Amino acid sequence: MLKLKRILLVEDNANDAELTLEALAEHNLANGVDVVRDGAEALDYLYRRGSYAGEAPLNLAVILLDLKLPKVDGLEVLSILKGDDKLKCIPVVVLTSSREERDVVDSYRLGVNAYVVKPVNFSEFITAVKEVGAFWAIINEPPPLPHKGHNQ
Repeated sequence: MLKLKRILLVEDNANDAELTLEALAEHNLANGVDVVRDGAEALDYLYRRGSYAGEAPLNLAVILLDLKLPKVDGLEVLSILKGDDKLKCIPVVVLTSSREERDVVDSYRLGVNAYVVKPVNFSEFITAVKEVGAFWAIINEPPPLPHKGHNQ
Protein backbone atom coordinates (compact mmCIF):
# COMPACT_ATOMS: atom_id res chain seq x y z
CA MET A 1 0.00 0.00 0.00
CA LEU A 2 1.36 3.41 -0.98
CA LYS A 3 1.90 5.66 2.02
CA LEU A 4 0.60 9.18 1.52
CA LYS A 5 3.19 11.90 1.54
CA ARG A 6 3.05 14.40 4.38
CA ILE A 7 2.98 18.19 4.37
CA LEU A 8 5.47 20.13 6.49
CA LEU A 9 4.19 23.50 7.70
CA VAL A 10 6.91 25.83 8.96
CA GLU A 11 5.03 28.64 10.68
CA ASP A 12 5.77 30.53 13.91
CA ASN A 13 2.43 32.36 14.10
CA ALA A 14 0.03 30.07 16.01
CA ASN A 15 -3.07 31.69 14.45
CA ASP A 16 -1.75 31.32 10.89
CA ALA A 17 -0.74 27.71 11.60
CA GLU A 18 -4.21 26.92 12.96
CA LEU A 19 -5.94 28.58 9.98
CA THR A 20 -3.68 26.69 7.57
CA LEU A 21 -4.44 23.36 9.27
CA GLU A 22 -8.19 24.13 9.20
CA ALA A 23 -8.03 25.02 5.50
CA LEU A 24 -6.18 21.81 4.65
CA ALA A 25 -8.64 19.76 6.72
CA GLU A 26 -11.60 21.49 5.04
CA HIS A 27 -10.25 20.30 1.71
CA ASN A 28 -10.21 16.76 3.11
CA LEU A 29 -6.56 16.27 2.28
CA ALA A 30 -5.66 12.82 3.54
CA ASN A 31 -2.04 13.87 3.93
CA GLY A 32 -0.79 14.28 7.47
CA VAL A 33 0.55 17.69 8.34
CA ASP A 34 3.55 18.20 10.60
CA VAL A 35 4.01 21.67 12.09
CA VAL A 36 7.29 23.19 13.22
CA ARG A 37 7.54 26.66 14.76
CA ASP A 38 10.94 28.01 13.69
CA GLY A 39 13.69 27.55 11.14
CA ALA A 40 15.99 25.59 13.46
CA GLU A 41 13.22 23.10 14.22
CA ALA A 42 12.49 22.82 10.48
CA LEU A 43 16.11 21.87 9.83
CA ASP A 44 16.05 19.35 12.69
CA TYR A 45 12.90 17.84 11.16
CA LEU A 46 14.38 17.70 7.65
CA TYR A 47 17.68 16.21 8.78
CA ARG A 48 16.09 13.91 11.38
CA ARG A 49 18.17 15.22 14.25
CA GLY A 50 17.41 16.47 17.77
CA SER A 51 13.88 15.52 18.81
CA TYR A 52 13.30 14.06 15.31
CA ALA A 53 16.24 11.62 15.42
CA GLY A 54 15.12 8.07 14.75
CA GLU A 55 11.84 9.07 13.06
CA ALA A 56 10.76 7.52 9.77
CA PRO A 57 12.54 8.81 6.65
CA LEU A 58 11.11 11.91 5.01
CA ASN A 59 8.11 11.42 2.77
CA LEU A 60 6.99 14.96 1.98
CA ALA A 61 4.60 16.15 -0.70
CA VAL A 62 5.41 19.81 -0.03
CA ILE A 63 6.89 22.20 2.51
CA LEU A 64 4.84 25.31 3.29
CA LEU A 65 7.48 27.75 4.50
CA ASP A 66 7.03 31.11 6.18
CA LEU A 67 9.93 33.53 5.68
CA LYS A 68 9.86 35.55 8.91
CA LEU A 69 10.90 32.85 11.39
CA PRO A 70 12.77 32.92 14.70
CA LYS A 71 16.20 31.30 15.13
CA VAL A 72 16.81 30.58 11.41
CA ASP A 73 14.84 32.60 8.87
CA GLY A 74 12.91 31.04 6.01
CA LEU A 75 15.33 32.15 3.30
CA GLU A 76 18.21 30.44 5.11
CA VAL A 77 16.13 27.26 5.53
CA LEU A 78 15.30 27.42 1.80
CA SER A 79 18.97 27.94 0.90
CA ILE A 80 20.10 24.95 2.97
CA LEU A 81 17.29 22.75 1.68
CA LYS A 82 17.79 23.57 -2.01
CA GLY A 83 21.56 23.27 -1.64
CA ASP A 84 21.28 19.68 -0.42
CA ASP A 85 21.16 17.01 -3.16
CA LYS A 86 19.05 14.72 -0.95
CA LEU A 87 16.43 17.36 -0.14
CA LYS A 88 16.37 19.79 -3.07
CA CYS A 89 13.64 17.94 -4.99
CA ILE A 90 11.08 18.44 -2.20
CA PRO A 91 8.67 21.13 -3.44
CA VAL A 92 8.71 24.29 -1.32
CA VAL A 93 5.96 26.89 -1.31
CA VAL A 94 6.73 30.11 0.51
CA LEU A 95 3.54 31.09 2.34
CA THR A 96 4.27 34.49 3.85
CA SER A 97 2.87 37.92 4.56
CA SER A 98 5.91 39.54 2.92
CA ARG A 99 5.28 41.36 -0.33
CA GLU A 100 8.84 42.69 -0.37
CA GLU A 101 10.28 42.36 -3.87
CA ARG A 102 13.64 41.30 -2.44
CA ASP A 103 12.02 38.35 -0.61
CA VAL A 104 10.26 37.23 -3.79
CA VAL A 105 13.44 37.53 -5.90
CA ASP A 106 15.63 35.83 -3.27
CA SER A 107 13.13 32.99 -2.84
CA TYR A 108 13.04 32.21 -6.55
CA ARG A 109 16.83 32.62 -6.85
CA LEU A 110 17.19 30.00 -4.12
CA GLY A 111 14.85 27.58 -5.91
CA VAL A 112 11.40 28.00 -4.36
CA ASN A 113 8.63 26.29 -6.36
CA ALA A 114 5.97 28.91 -5.62
CA TYR A 115 5.60 32.15 -3.64
CA VAL A 116 2.21 32.87 -2.11
CA VAL A 117 1.43 36.03 -0.14
CA LYS A 118 -0.98 35.29 2.69
CA PRO A 119 -4.21 37.18 2.04
CA VAL A 120 -5.34 39.35 4.96
CA ASN A 121 -9.01 38.42 4.42
CA PHE A 122 -9.91 35.20 6.28
CA SER A 123 -11.92 33.53 3.50
CA GLU A 124 -9.28 34.43 0.88
CA PHE A 125 -6.59 32.96 3.16
CA ILE A 126 -8.56 29.71 3.54
CA THR A 127 -9.12 29.52 -0.24
CA ALA A 128 -5.44 30.17 -1.01
CA VAL A 129 -4.26 27.45 1.39
CA LYS A 130 -6.83 24.95 0.07
CA GLU A 131 -5.67 25.56 -3.50
CA VAL A 132 -1.97 25.37 -2.62
CA GLY A 133 -2.52 22.20 -0.58
CA ALA A 134 -4.63 20.52 -3.26
CA PHE A 135 -2.17 21.27 -6.03
CA TRP A 136 1.00 20.17 -4.26
CA ALA A 137 -0.44 17.27 -2.28
CA ILE A 138 -2.85 15.82 -4.85
CA ILE A 139 -2.35 17.14 -8.37
CA ASN A 140 1.42 17.60 -8.64
CA GLU A 141 3.47 14.53 -9.60
CA PRO A 142 6.63 14.72 -7.48
CA PRO A 143 9.96 13.23 -8.47
CA PRO A 144 10.44 9.64 -7.29
CA LEU A 145 12.28 9.10 -4.03
CA PRO A 146 15.91 8.10 -4.46
CA HIS A 147 16.49 4.37 -4.04
CA LYS A 148 18.77 3.03 -1.33
CA GLY A 149 22.31 2.82 -2.60
CA HIS A 150 21.60 5.30 -5.38
CA ASN A 151 23.60 8.48 -4.89
CA GLN A 152 21.70 11.64 -5.63
